[in-house]
Amino acid sequence: MTQKVQININGFPVTVKPGTTILEAARKANVTIPTLCYHKDLCVAGNCRVCVVEVAGQKRLSAACATPCEDGMDILTNSLKVRNSRKHIIELLLSEHNADCTKCYKNGKCELQSLASEYKIMTQDFIELLPWKNYTIDMISPSIIKDDSKCIRCQRCVRTCAELQGVNALTVAYKGDHMKISTFFEKPMNDVVCTNCGQCVNRCPTGALVEKNYVEEVWDAISDPKKHVVVQTAPAVRVGLGEDLGFEPGSRVTGKMVAALKRLGFDSVLDTDFTADLTIMEEGTELLTRLKKALVDNDKEVKLPMATSCSPGWIKYIEHMYPEYLPNLSTCKSPQQMFGALAKTYYAKARNLDPDKIVSVSIMPCTAKKFEAARSEMHDSGYRDVDYVLTTRELSIMIKQAGIDFMQLEDLEFDRLMGESTGASVIFGVTGGVMEAALRTAYELVTGRPVPFENLNITPVRGMEGVREASVKIEKPLKEWKFLDGVELRCAIAHGLINAKTVMDAVKAGKANFHFLEVMACPGGCLGGGGQPIPTNSEIREKRAKAIYAEDSGKPIRKSHENPEVQKIYKDFLGEPLGEVSHHLLHTTYTPRERF
Repeated sequence: MTQKVQININGFPVTVKPGTTILEAARKANVTIPTLCYHKDLCVAGNCRVCVVEVAGQKRLSAACATPCEDGMDILTNSLKVRNSRKHIIELLLSEHNADCTKCYKNGKCELQSLASEYKIMTQDFIELLPWKNYTIDMISPSIIKDDSKCIRCQRCVRTCAELQGVNALTVAYKGDHMKISTFFEKPMNDVVCTNCGQCVNRCPTGALVEKNYVEEVWDAISDPKKHVVVQTAPAVRVGLGEDLGFEPGSRVTGKMVAALKRLGFDSVLDTDFTADLTIMEEGTELLTRLKKALVDNDKEVKLPMATSCSPGWIKYIEHMYPEYLPNLSTCKSPQQMFGALAKTYYAKARNLDPDKIVSVSIMPCTAKKFEAARSEMHDSGYRDVDYVLTTRELSIMIKQAGIDFMQLEDLEFDRLMGESTGASVIFGVTGGVMEAALRTAYELVTGRPVPFENLNITPVRGMEGVREASVKIEKPLKEWKFLDGVELRCAIAHGLINAKTVMDAVKAGKANFHFLEVMACPGGCLGGGGQPIPTNSEIREKRAKAIYAEDSGKPIRKSHENPEVQKIYKDFLGEPLGEVSHHLLHTTYTPRERF
Protein backbone atom coordinates (compact mmCIF):
# COMPACT_ATOMS: atom_id res chain seq x y z
CA MET A 1 0.00 0.00 0.00
CA THR A 2 1.40 3.41 -0.99
CA GLN A 3 2.42 5.55 1.96
CA LYS A 4 0.51 8.82 2.26
CA VAL A 5 1.75 12.26 3.22
CA GLN A 6 -0.24 14.27 5.76
CA ILE A 7 -0.08 18.08 5.55
CA ASN A 8 -2.13 21.08 6.61
CA ILE A 9 -3.13 23.82 4.19
CA ASN A 10 -4.50 26.94 5.86
CA GLY A 11 -5.35 24.86 8.92
CA PHE A 12 -7.17 22.09 7.06
CA PRO A 13 -5.72 18.56 6.82
CA VAL A 14 -4.88 17.22 3.37
CA THR A 15 -3.62 13.74 2.45
CA VAL A 16 -1.55 13.32 -0.71
CA LYS A 17 0.76 10.83 -2.37
CA PRO A 18 4.53 11.16 -1.94
CA GLY A 19 6.05 13.46 -4.55
CA THR A 20 2.95 15.64 -4.79
CA THR A 21 3.85 19.33 -4.98
CA ILE A 22 2.27 21.94 -2.71
CA LEU A 23 0.54 23.40 -5.79
CA GLU A 24 -1.02 20.03 -6.67
CA ALA A 25 -2.05 19.45 -3.06
CA ALA A 26 -3.68 22.87 -2.86
CA ARG A 27 -5.65 22.26 -6.03
CA LYS A 28 -6.80 18.95 -4.63
CA ALA A 29 -8.06 20.86 -1.59
CA ASN A 30 -9.78 23.44 -3.82
CA VAL A 31 -7.35 26.16 -2.78
CA THR A 32 -6.24 28.44 -5.61
CA ILE A 33 -2.58 29.39 -5.79
CA PRO A 34 -1.76 31.76 -8.68
CA THR A 35 0.86 30.75 -11.25
CA LEU A 36 2.53 32.20 -14.34
CA CYS A 37 5.51 30.06 -15.30
CA TYR A 38 3.73 26.80 -14.43
CA HIS A 39 1.86 24.80 -17.08
CA LYS A 40 0.49 21.27 -16.83
CA ASP A 41 2.09 20.23 -20.12
CA LEU A 42 5.59 21.39 -19.16
CA CYS A 43 8.34 20.65 -16.70
CA VAL A 44 8.46 22.70 -13.51
CA ALA A 45 10.59 25.86 -13.72
CA GLY A 46 9.78 27.74 -10.52
CA ASN A 47 11.17 30.99 -11.89
CA CYS A 48 8.27 33.47 -11.65
CA ARG A 49 7.69 33.01 -7.88
CA VAL A 50 4.06 34.11 -8.09
CA CYS A 51 3.04 30.82 -6.49
CA VAL A 52 5.02 31.34 -3.26
CA VAL A 53 3.55 30.01 -0.01
CA GLU A 54 4.62 30.12 3.63
CA VAL A 55 5.76 26.88 5.24
CA ALA A 56 5.94 26.88 9.03
CA GLY A 57 9.52 26.69 10.30
CA GLN A 58 11.08 27.94 7.04
CA LYS A 59 12.55 31.44 6.80
CA ARG A 60 11.94 31.89 3.09
CA LEU A 61 8.78 31.51 1.11
CA SER A 62 8.62 28.41 -1.09
CA ALA A 63 7.53 28.10 -4.70
CA ALA A 64 4.45 25.87 -4.53
CA CYS A 65 4.94 24.49 -8.05
CA ALA A 66 8.45 23.21 -7.27
CA THR A 67 8.21 22.16 -3.61
CA PRO A 68 7.18 18.58 -2.80
CA CYS A 69 4.97 17.99 0.20
CA GLU A 70 6.59 16.54 3.30
CA ASP A 71 4.80 14.82 6.13
CA GLY A 72 3.65 17.29 8.78
CA MET A 73 4.04 20.41 6.68
CA ASP A 74 1.95 23.37 7.84
CA ILE A 75 1.34 25.58 4.82
CA LEU A 76 -0.21 29.04 4.53
CA THR A 77 -1.26 30.18 1.07
CA ASN A 78 -2.83 33.49 2.05
CA SER A 79 -0.80 34.98 4.91
CA LEU A 80 0.10 38.68 4.93
CA LYS A 81 3.69 37.80 4.04
CA VAL A 82 2.52 35.70 1.06
CA ARG A 83 0.07 38.31 -0.22
CA ASN A 84 2.61 41.13 0.00
CA SER A 85 5.27 39.03 -1.72
CA ARG A 86 2.95 38.07 -4.57
CA LYS A 87 1.82 41.66 -4.99
CA HIS A 88 5.41 42.91 -5.20
CA ILE A 89 6.31 40.20 -7.72
CA ILE A 90 3.38 41.25 -9.91
CA GLU A 91 4.40 44.91 -9.55
CA LEU A 92 7.97 44.06 -10.58
CA LEU A 93 6.72 42.18 -13.64
CA LEU A 94 4.53 45.14 -14.58
CA SER A 95 7.46 47.53 -14.25
CA GLU A 96 9.06 45.88 -17.29
CA HIS A 97 5.84 45.08 -19.10
CA ASN A 98 4.08 47.09 -21.79
CA ALA A 99 0.80 47.42 -19.92
CA ASP A 100 -1.18 49.17 -22.64
CA CYS A 101 -3.78 46.48 -22.08
CA THR A 102 -6.71 48.01 -23.98
CA LYS A 103 -4.69 47.85 -27.21
CA CYS A 104 -3.36 44.35 -26.60
CA TYR A 105 -4.66 41.35 -28.55
CA LYS A 106 -4.71 39.32 -25.32
CA ASN A 107 -6.82 41.92 -23.47
CA GLY A 108 -9.20 39.94 -21.26
CA LYS A 109 -7.28 36.71 -21.88
CA CYS A 110 -3.95 37.65 -20.25
CA GLU A 111 -2.89 35.83 -17.11
CA LEU A 112 -0.73 38.73 -15.90
CA GLN A 113 -3.63 41.14 -16.42
CA SER A 114 -5.91 38.84 -14.42
CA LEU A 115 -3.44 38.69 -11.52
CA ALA A 116 -2.97 42.48 -11.58
CA SER A 117 -6.74 42.82 -11.35
CA GLU A 118 -7.09 40.26 -8.55
CA TYR A 119 -4.34 41.85 -6.48
CA LYS A 120 -5.59 45.38 -7.27
CA ILE A 121 -2.34 46.86 -8.50
CA MET A 122 -3.45 50.50 -8.41
CA THR A 123 -0.06 52.21 -8.14
CA GLN A 124 3.44 51.61 -9.46
CA ASP A 125 5.88 51.39 -6.56
CA PHE A 126 8.84 50.41 -8.71
CA ILE A 127 10.72 52.33 -11.39
CA GLU A 128 9.06 52.05 -14.78
CA LEU A 129 11.73 50.30 -16.84
CA LEU A 130 9.81 49.91 -20.10
CA PRO A 131 11.00 53.21 -21.66
CA TRP A 132 14.63 52.21 -21.08
CA LYS A 133 14.33 48.86 -22.83
CA ASN A 134 15.03 48.59 -26.54
CA TYR A 135 12.12 46.28 -27.21
CA THR A 136 11.32 44.93 -30.65
CA ILE A 137 8.18 43.53 -32.25
CA ASP A 138 8.68 40.77 -34.83
CA MET A 139 5.74 40.87 -37.26
CA ILE A 140 7.42 39.33 -40.31
CA SER A 141 5.92 35.85 -39.95
CA PRO A 142 2.47 35.33 -41.50
CA SER A 143 1.60 33.18 -38.47
CA ILE A 144 3.03 34.55 -35.22
CA ILE A 145 3.81 37.96 -33.73
CA LYS A 146 6.57 38.14 -31.09
CA ASP A 147 6.42 41.27 -28.91
CA ASP A 148 9.31 41.45 -26.44
CA SER A 149 7.74 44.39 -24.59
CA LYS A 150 5.07 42.07 -23.22
CA CYS A 151 7.34 39.16 -22.30
CA ILE A 152 7.62 38.34 -18.58
CA ARG A 153 10.41 35.79 -19.17
CA CYS A 154 8.46 32.91 -17.66
CA GLN A 155 10.07 30.69 -20.33
CA ARG A 156 6.92 28.70 -21.01
CA CYS A 157 7.53 29.22 -24.74
CA VAL A 158 11.12 28.00 -24.48
CA ARG A 159 10.09 24.86 -22.61
CA THR A 160 7.24 24.26 -25.04
CA CYS A 161 9.50 24.50 -28.07
CA ALA A 162 12.10 22.23 -26.46
CA GLU A 163 10.03 19.68 -24.54
CA LEU A 164 6.87 19.27 -26.63
CA GLN A 165 8.28 20.00 -30.07
CA GLY A 166 12.03 19.43 -29.90
CA VAL A 167 12.55 22.35 -32.27
CA ASN A 168 14.30 24.86 -29.99
CA ALA A 169 13.47 27.82 -32.19
CA LEU A 170 13.16 29.92 -29.02
CA THR A 171 15.76 30.10 -26.31
CA VAL A 172 17.00 32.25 -23.42
CA ALA A 173 19.66 34.79 -24.40
CA TYR A 174 21.87 36.98 -22.18
CA LYS A 175 21.76 37.22 -18.39
CA GLY A 176 20.36 39.34 -15.58
CA ASP A 177 18.65 42.55 -16.60
CA HIS A 178 19.48 41.86 -20.26
CA MET A 179 17.93 38.39 -20.32
CA LYS A 180 15.40 37.89 -23.11
CA ILE A 181 13.66 35.20 -25.14
CA SER A 182 15.31 35.13 -28.53
CA THR A 183 15.98 33.11 -31.68
CA PHE A 184 19.13 32.02 -33.48
CA PHE A 185 21.24 35.19 -33.85
CA GLU A 186 18.07 37.15 -32.98
CA LYS A 187 16.70 36.57 -36.47
CA PRO A 188 12.97 37.01 -37.18
CA MET A 189 10.91 33.91 -36.41
CA ASN A 190 10.12 33.61 -40.11
CA ASP A 191 13.82 33.11 -40.86
CA VAL A 192 14.66 30.37 -38.36
CA VAL A 193 13.64 26.77 -37.80
CA CYS A 194 10.28 27.77 -36.27
CA THR A 195 7.55 25.52 -37.65
CA ASN A 196 4.75 28.06 -36.95
CA CYS A 197 2.93 25.40 -34.91
CA GLY A 198 1.80 28.01 -32.37
CA GLN A 199 2.24 25.79 -29.33
CA CYS A 200 4.26 28.63 -27.79
CA VAL A 201 1.32 30.96 -28.44
CA ASN A 202 -1.04 28.56 -26.67
CA ARG A 203 1.12 28.60 -23.55
CA CYS A 204 2.25 32.24 -23.43
CA PRO A 205 0.51 33.85 -20.42
CA THR A 206 0.65 37.37 -21.89
CA GLY A 207 0.57 39.02 -25.33
CA ALA A 208 4.26 38.37 -26.01
CA LEU A 209 3.39 35.63 -28.52
CA VAL A 210 0.10 35.79 -30.43
CA GLU A 211 -1.20 34.67 -33.79
CA LYS A 212 -1.13 37.10 -36.74
CA ASN A 213 -4.67 38.43 -36.85
CA TYR A 214 -6.63 38.71 -40.11
CA VAL A 215 -10.08 39.45 -38.67
CA GLU A 216 -10.37 42.96 -40.14
CA GLU A 217 -9.30 41.79 -43.59
CA VAL A 218 -12.06 39.17 -43.53
CA TRP A 219 -14.64 41.72 -42.34
CA ASP A 220 -13.60 43.98 -45.24
CA ALA A 221 -14.06 41.12 -47.72
CA ILE A 222 -17.49 40.22 -46.34
CA SER A 223 -18.56 43.86 -46.57
CA ASP A 224 -17.45 44.21 -50.20
CA PRO A 225 -20.48 43.55 -52.45
CA LYS A 226 -18.17 42.77 -55.36
CA LYS A 227 -16.61 39.84 -53.50
CA HIS A 228 -17.98 36.32 -53.08
CA VAL A 229 -16.59 35.06 -49.77
CA VAL A 230 -16.50 31.32 -49.15
CA VAL A 231 -15.43 29.82 -45.83
CA GLN A 232 -14.23 26.33 -44.94
CA THR A 233 -14.04 24.93 -41.40
CA ALA A 234 -11.57 22.30 -40.22
CA PRO A 235 -12.72 19.22 -38.27
CA ALA A 236 -11.15 20.24 -34.95
CA VAL A 237 -12.77 23.68 -34.92
CA ARG A 238 -16.21 22.21 -34.20
CA VAL A 239 -14.98 20.60 -30.97
CA GLY A 240 -13.01 23.62 -29.77
CA LEU A 241 -14.97 26.74 -30.71
CA GLY A 242 -17.58 26.28 -27.98
CA GLU A 243 -14.95 26.67 -25.25
CA ASP A 244 -14.57 30.36 -26.12
CA LEU A 245 -18.32 30.88 -26.32
CA GLY A 246 -19.75 29.45 -23.11
CA PHE A 247 -19.59 25.68 -23.62
CA GLU A 248 -17.61 23.10 -21.67
CA PRO A 249 -14.51 21.52 -23.27
CA GLY A 250 -15.48 18.60 -25.49
CA SER A 251 -18.75 20.15 -26.67
CA ARG A 252 -19.68 19.60 -30.31
CA VAL A 253 -21.03 22.80 -31.84
CA THR A 254 -21.00 21.99 -35.55
CA GLY A 255 -24.52 23.20 -36.34
CA LYS A 256 -24.19 26.37 -34.26
CA MET A 257 -20.84 27.11 -35.90
CA VAL A 258 -22.44 26.90 -39.35
CA ALA A 259 -25.32 29.12 -38.23
CA ALA A 260 -22.90 31.70 -36.82
CA LEU A 261 -20.85 31.78 -40.03
CA LYS A 262 -23.99 32.40 -42.07
CA ARG A 263 -25.00 35.22 -39.75
CA LEU A 264 -21.55 36.75 -40.11
CA GLY A 265 -22.28 37.18 -43.81
CA PHE A 266 -20.21 34.56 -45.61
CA ASP A 267 -21.71 33.85 -49.02
CA SER A 268 -21.13 30.12 -48.75
CA VAL A 269 -20.35 28.05 -45.66
CA LEU A 270 -18.52 24.89 -46.67
CA ASP A 271 -16.47 22.19 -45.00
CA THR A 272 -12.78 21.32 -45.03
CA ASP A 273 -13.99 17.80 -44.24
CA PHE A 274 -15.06 17.51 -47.88
CA THR A 275 -11.47 17.86 -49.05
CA ALA A 276 -10.31 15.66 -46.17
CA ASP A 277 -12.34 12.91 -47.83
CA LEU A 278 -10.79 13.91 -51.14
CA THR A 279 -7.34 13.72 -49.54
CA ILE A 280 -8.02 10.12 -48.56
CA MET A 281 -8.89 9.25 -52.16
CA GLU A 282 -5.69 10.82 -53.45
CA GLU A 283 -3.40 9.77 -50.61
CA GLY A 284 -4.79 6.23 -50.41
CA THR A 285 -4.32 5.78 -54.13
CA GLU A 286 -0.79 7.16 -53.84
CA LEU A 287 0.07 4.70 -51.07
CA LEU A 288 -1.28 1.73 -53.01
CA THR A 289 0.61 2.90 -56.11
CA ARG A 290 3.86 3.09 -54.16
CA LEU A 291 3.28 -0.38 -52.71
CA LYS A 292 2.70 -1.80 -56.19
CA LYS A 293 5.91 -0.22 -57.47
CA ALA A 294 7.86 -1.61 -54.52
CA LEU A 295 6.33 -5.11 -54.35
CA VAL A 296 5.55 -5.89 -57.98
CA ASP A 297 7.78 -3.68 -60.10
CA ASN A 298 10.73 -3.93 -57.69
CA ASP A 299 11.28 -0.22 -58.19
CA LYS A 300 14.21 0.69 -55.95
CA GLU A 301 13.45 4.40 -56.35
CA VAL A 302 10.04 4.28 -54.68
CA LYS A 303 10.10 5.92 -51.28
CA LEU A 304 8.66 4.07 -48.29
CA PRO A 305 7.42 4.66 -45.71
CA MET A 306 5.06 7.22 -47.16
CA ALA A 307 4.29 10.01 -44.69
CA THR A 308 1.16 12.12 -44.44
CA SER A 309 1.32 15.75 -45.56
CA CYS A 310 -1.72 17.31 -43.85
CA SER A 311 0.14 19.11 -41.06
CA PRO A 312 2.00 22.25 -42.24
CA GLY A 313 4.03 22.36 -39.02
CA TRP A 314 5.27 18.83 -39.76
CA ILE A 315 6.02 19.80 -43.38
CA LYS A 316 8.22 22.73 -42.34
CA TYR A 317 9.86 20.57 -39.68
CA ILE A 318 10.88 17.88 -42.16
CA GLU A 319 12.06 20.56 -44.62
CA HIS A 320 14.49 21.77 -41.93
CA MET A 321 15.39 18.62 -40.02
CA TYR A 322 15.06 15.68 -42.43
CA PRO A 323 15.17 17.17 -45.95
CA GLU A 324 16.50 13.90 -47.36
CA TYR A 325 13.09 12.37 -46.54
CA LEU A 326 11.01 14.95 -48.41
CA PRO A 327 10.38 12.39 -51.22
CA ASN A 328 8.74 10.18 -48.58
CA LEU A 329 6.03 12.76 -48.02
CA SER A 330 2.74 12.21 -49.77
CA THR A 331 2.51 14.70 -52.61
CA CYS A 332 -1.04 15.55 -51.53
CA LYS A 333 -1.69 19.08 -50.42
CA SER A 334 -3.44 19.49 -47.11
CA PRO A 335 -7.25 19.51 -47.14
CA GLN A 336 -7.17 23.30 -46.60
CA GLN A 337 -5.10 23.86 -49.70
CA MET A 338 -7.03 21.35 -51.80
CA PHE A 339 -10.18 23.23 -50.87
CA GLY A 340 -8.64 26.57 -51.81
CA ALA A 341 -7.54 25.34 -55.22
CA LEU A 342 -10.97 23.85 -55.93
CA ALA A 343 -12.82 26.93 -54.65
CA LYS A 344 -11.30 29.00 -57.44
CA THR A 345 -11.70 26.36 -60.15
CA TYR A 346 -14.38 23.72 -59.62
CA TYR A 347 -16.59 25.82 -57.32
CA ALA A 348 -16.17 28.96 -59.44
CA LYS A 349 -17.15 27.09 -62.60
CA ALA A 350 -20.15 25.38 -60.96
CA ARG A 351 -21.42 28.67 -59.53
CA ASN A 352 -20.57 30.66 -62.67
CA LEU A 353 -18.33 33.01 -60.69
CA ASP A 354 -15.22 34.94 -61.66
CA PRO A 355 -12.47 33.35 -59.53
CA ASP A 356 -10.85 36.76 -59.24
CA LYS A 357 -13.89 37.84 -57.21
CA ILE A 358 -13.80 34.84 -54.88
CA VAL A 359 -12.24 35.33 -51.45
CA SER A 360 -11.35 32.00 -49.88
CA VAL A 361 -11.29 31.98 -46.05
CA SER A 362 -10.47 29.03 -43.84
CA ILE A 363 -11.13 28.55 -40.12
CA MET A 364 -8.36 26.42 -38.69
CA PRO A 365 -7.20 25.15 -35.29
CA CYS A 366 -3.69 25.92 -36.46
CA THR A 367 -1.39 28.94 -36.76
CA ALA A 368 0.87 27.08 -39.21
CA LYS A 369 -2.00 27.08 -41.71
CA LYS A 370 -1.47 30.84 -42.08
CA PHE A 371 2.10 30.15 -43.20
CA GLU A 372 0.96 27.32 -45.45
CA ALA A 373 -1.57 29.53 -47.25
CA ALA A 374 1.19 32.05 -47.97
CA ARG A 375 3.60 29.47 -49.45
CA SER A 376 4.70 30.05 -53.04
CA GLU A 377 3.62 26.49 -53.92
CA MET A 378 -0.03 27.27 -53.19
CA HIS A 379 -1.14 29.13 -56.32
CA ASP A 380 -2.09 26.27 -58.64
CA SER A 381 -5.57 27.64 -59.23
CA GLY A 382 -3.97 30.63 -60.92
CA TYR A 383 -4.63 32.68 -57.81
CA ARG A 384 -3.63 32.45 -54.18
CA ASP A 385 -5.61 29.33 -53.28
CA VAL A 386 -6.50 30.41 -49.71
CA ASP A 387 -6.65 34.16 -49.10
CA TYR A 388 -7.07 34.34 -45.32
CA VAL A 389 -6.69 31.85 -42.50
CA LEU A 390 -8.40 32.51 -39.17
CA THR A 391 -7.82 30.47 -36.03
CA THR A 392 -10.64 29.08 -33.92
CA ARG A 393 -9.93 31.95 -31.52
CA GLU A 394 -10.27 34.55 -34.28
CA LEU A 395 -13.64 33.12 -35.31
CA SER A 396 -14.87 33.43 -31.72
CA ILE A 397 -13.76 37.07 -31.77
CA MET A 398 -15.82 37.72 -34.91
CA ILE A 399 -18.87 36.02 -33.39
CA LYS A 400 -18.59 38.19 -30.28
CA GLN A 401 -18.03 41.35 -32.36
CA ALA A 402 -21.21 40.58 -34.30
CA GLY A 403 -23.23 40.32 -31.10
CA ILE A 404 -24.35 36.77 -31.83
CA ASP A 405 -25.72 34.76 -28.90
CA PHE A 406 -23.93 31.60 -29.90
CA MET A 407 -25.49 29.34 -27.27
CA GLN A 408 -29.00 30.14 -28.49
CA LEU A 409 -28.39 29.51 -32.20
CA GLU A 410 -30.34 26.77 -33.97
CA ASP A 411 -28.22 24.20 -35.74
CA LEU A 412 -27.85 24.62 -39.50
CA GLU A 413 -26.28 22.42 -42.20
CA PHE A 414 -23.31 23.22 -44.41
CA ASP A 415 -24.08 24.46 -47.90
CA ARG A 416 -23.85 21.91 -50.67
CA LEU A 417 -21.10 21.52 -53.26
CA MET A 418 -17.97 20.98 -51.17
CA GLY A 419 -20.01 20.83 -47.97
CA GLU A 420 -20.72 17.08 -47.70
CA SER A 421 -18.44 14.97 -45.53
CA THR A 422 -18.08 11.63 -43.77
CA GLY A 423 -17.05 10.38 -40.36
CA ALA A 424 -13.65 9.51 -41.82
CA SER A 425 -12.95 13.16 -42.55
CA VAL A 426 -14.05 14.32 -39.11
CA ILE A 427 -11.40 12.21 -37.40
CA PHE A 428 -8.69 14.10 -39.28
CA GLY A 429 -8.92 16.40 -36.24
CA VAL A 430 -7.40 13.89 -33.80
CA THR A 431 -4.05 12.11 -33.81
CA GLY A 432 -4.36 8.82 -35.70
CA GLY A 433 -7.42 10.04 -37.57
CA VAL A 434 -5.81 10.41 -40.99
CA MET A 435 -4.35 6.94 -40.66
CA GLU A 436 -7.70 5.47 -39.63
CA ALA A 437 -9.56 7.22 -42.44
CA ALA A 438 -7.00 6.05 -45.02
CA LEU A 439 -7.15 2.45 -43.78
CA ARG A 440 -10.96 2.40 -43.90
CA THR A 441 -10.86 3.28 -47.58
CA ALA A 442 -7.66 1.55 -48.72
CA TYR A 443 -8.56 -1.81 -47.13
CA GLU A 444 -12.03 -1.78 -48.69
CA LEU A 445 -10.73 -0.78 -52.12
CA VAL A 446 -8.21 -3.62 -52.01
CA THR A 447 -10.41 -6.38 -50.55
CA GLY A 448 -13.97 -5.26 -51.29
CA ARG A 449 -14.70 -5.62 -47.57
CA PRO A 450 -14.79 -3.16 -44.66
CA VAL A 451 -11.79 -3.09 -42.34
CA PRO A 452 -11.96 -5.99 -39.85
CA PHE A 453 -12.65 -3.79 -36.81
CA GLU A 454 -15.91 -3.45 -34.91
CA ASN A 455 -18.02 -0.55 -36.17
CA LEU A 456 -15.09 0.64 -38.37
CA ASN A 457 -13.24 1.83 -35.25
CA ILE A 458 -9.57 1.02 -35.81
CA THR A 459 -8.67 1.18 -32.13
CA PRO A 460 -4.92 0.35 -32.47
CA VAL A 461 -4.28 3.74 -34.09
CA ARG A 462 -6.22 5.63 -31.41
CA GLY A 463 -4.86 7.04 -28.17
CA MET A 464 -2.68 9.82 -26.82
CA GLU A 465 0.64 8.00 -26.54
CA GLY A 466 3.33 10.03 -28.29
CA VAL A 467 4.16 7.24 -30.75
CA ARG A 468 1.87 4.36 -31.62
CA GLU A 469 2.35 1.45 -33.99
CA ALA A 470 -0.30 -0.66 -35.69
CA SER A 471 -0.62 -3.16 -38.49
CA VAL A 472 -3.41 -4.46 -40.68
CA LYS A 473 -3.02 -7.76 -42.53
CA ILE A 474 -4.50 -7.87 -46.03
CA GLU A 475 -6.17 -11.19 -46.77
CA LYS A 476 -8.06 -12.37 -49.85
CA PRO A 477 -7.72 -9.14 -51.84
CA LEU A 478 -9.51 -8.49 -55.12
CA LYS A 479 -7.87 -9.90 -58.24
CA GLU A 480 -6.17 -6.67 -59.29
CA TRP A 481 -4.60 -6.37 -55.84
CA LYS A 482 -3.49 -9.98 -55.54
CA PHE A 483 0.12 -8.90 -54.97
CA LEU A 484 -0.93 -7.57 -51.57
CA ASP A 485 -2.29 -10.91 -50.34
CA GLY A 486 -0.81 -11.65 -46.93
CA VAL A 487 0.97 -8.29 -46.70
CA GLU A 488 0.93 -6.80 -43.23
CA LEU A 489 0.55 -3.07 -43.68
CA ARG A 490 2.71 -1.55 -40.94
CA CYS A 491 1.86 1.92 -39.69
CA ALA A 492 3.19 4.43 -37.17
CA ILE A 493 1.49 7.48 -35.68
CA ALA A 494 3.23 10.38 -33.94
CA HIS A 495 1.90 13.65 -32.58
CA GLY A 496 4.02 16.49 -31.23
CA LEU A 497 7.23 17.09 -33.15
CA ILE A 498 9.44 15.66 -30.42
CA ASN A 499 7.73 12.33 -31.16
CA ALA A 500 8.11 12.87 -34.90
CA LYS A 501 11.85 13.06 -34.23
CA THR A 502 11.73 9.70 -32.44
CA VAL A 503 10.05 8.05 -35.43
CA MET A 504 12.23 9.72 -38.06
CA ASP A 505 15.43 8.86 -36.20
CA ALA A 506 14.30 5.23 -36.08
CA VAL A 507 13.54 5.28 -39.82
CA LYS A 508 16.90 6.92 -40.53
CA ALA A 509 18.72 4.30 -38.46
CA GLY A 510 16.96 1.46 -40.30
CA LYS A 511 15.23 0.35 -37.11
CA ALA A 512 11.67 1.03 -38.27
CA ASN A 513 10.23 -0.89 -41.19
CA PHE A 514 6.95 0.94 -41.83
CA HIS A 515 4.82 1.42 -44.92
CA PHE A 516 2.82 4.43 -43.77
CA LEU A 517 3.47 7.22 -41.25
CA GLU A 518 1.05 9.76 -39.85
CA VAL A 519 2.64 12.78 -38.20
CA MET A 520 0.80 15.72 -36.64
CA ALA A 521 2.83 18.65 -35.34
CA CYS A 522 0.63 19.37 -32.33
CA PRO A 523 -0.07 17.34 -29.19
CA GLY A 524 -3.29 15.41 -29.70
CA GLY A 525 -3.32 16.32 -33.38
CA CYS A 526 -5.24 19.28 -34.78
CA LEU A 527 -7.58 19.39 -31.79
CA GLY A 528 -4.55 20.57 -29.80
CA GLY A 529 -3.51 23.05 -32.47
CA GLY A 530 -1.86 26.40 -31.84
CA GLY A 531 -5.02 28.26 -32.81
CA GLN A 532 -7.40 26.45 -30.48
CA PRO A 533 -8.99 28.05 -27.38
CA ILE A 534 -6.72 28.62 -24.40
CA PRO A 535 -6.08 26.94 -22.00
CA THR A 536 -5.09 23.55 -23.29
CA ASN A 537 -3.85 20.53 -21.38
CA SER A 538 -4.07 16.76 -21.60
CA GLU A 539 -7.52 16.58 -19.97
CA ILE A 540 -9.00 19.14 -22.37
CA ARG A 541 -7.42 17.42 -25.37
CA GLU A 542 -8.90 14.08 -24.25
CA LYS A 543 -12.37 15.65 -24.10
CA ARG A 544 -11.99 17.13 -27.58
CA ALA A 545 -10.87 13.73 -28.88
CA LYS A 546 -13.96 12.02 -27.45
CA ALA A 547 -16.10 14.66 -29.16
CA ILE A 548 -14.37 14.01 -32.49
CA TYR A 549 -15.02 10.27 -32.27
CA ALA A 550 -18.63 10.88 -31.22
CA GLU A 551 -19.11 13.08 -34.29
CA ASP A 552 -17.66 10.31 -36.46
CA SER A 553 -19.93 7.66 -34.94
CA GLY A 554 -23.01 9.80 -35.57
CA LYS A 555 -22.33 10.35 -39.26
CA PRO A 556 -24.54 8.42 -41.73
CA ILE A 557 -21.52 7.84 -44.00
CA ARG A 558 -18.17 6.99 -42.40
CA LYS A 559 -15.91 6.07 -45.33
CA SER A 560 -14.38 8.72 -47.57
CA HIS A 561 -14.91 6.86 -50.85
CA GLU A 562 -18.66 6.78 -50.18
CA ASN A 563 -19.00 10.58 -50.00
CA PRO A 564 -21.44 11.40 -52.85
CA GLU A 565 -19.93 14.83 -53.44
CA VAL A 566 -16.46 13.31 -53.73
CA GLN A 567 -17.82 10.83 -56.27
CA LYS A 568 -19.43 13.72 -58.15
CA ILE A 569 -16.28 15.85 -58.33
CA TYR A 570 -14.33 12.96 -59.83
CA LYS A 571 -17.09 12.37 -62.37
CA ASP A 572 -17.57 16.03 -63.31
CA PHE A 573 -14.15 17.60 -62.86
CA LEU A 574 -11.16 15.62 -61.60
CA GLY A 575 -11.54 12.40 -63.56
CA GLU A 576 -9.71 9.98 -61.27
CA PRO A 577 -7.36 9.99 -58.28
CA LEU A 578 -3.81 10.94 -59.30
CA GLY A 579 -5.17 11.97 -62.70
CA GLU A 580 -3.93 14.96 -64.69
CA VAL A 581 -6.31 17.53 -63.17
CA SER A 582 -5.90 16.36 -59.59
CA HIS A 583 -2.11 16.15 -60.06
CA HIS A 584 -2.07 19.83 -61.09
CA LEU A 585 -4.46 21.19 -58.45
CA LEU A 586 -4.20 18.84 -55.48
CA HIS A 587 -0.55 17.78 -55.34
CA THR A 588 2.73 19.56 -54.73
CA THR A 589 6.35 19.15 -53.66
CA TYR A 590 8.47 20.89 -51.04
CA THR A 591 12.00 22.27 -50.78
CA PRO A 592 14.77 21.67 -48.24
CA ARG A 593 15.50 24.49 -45.79
CA GLU A 594 18.54 25.36 -43.71
CA ARG A 595 18.78 23.76 -40.30
CA PHE A 596 19.19 26.59 -37.83
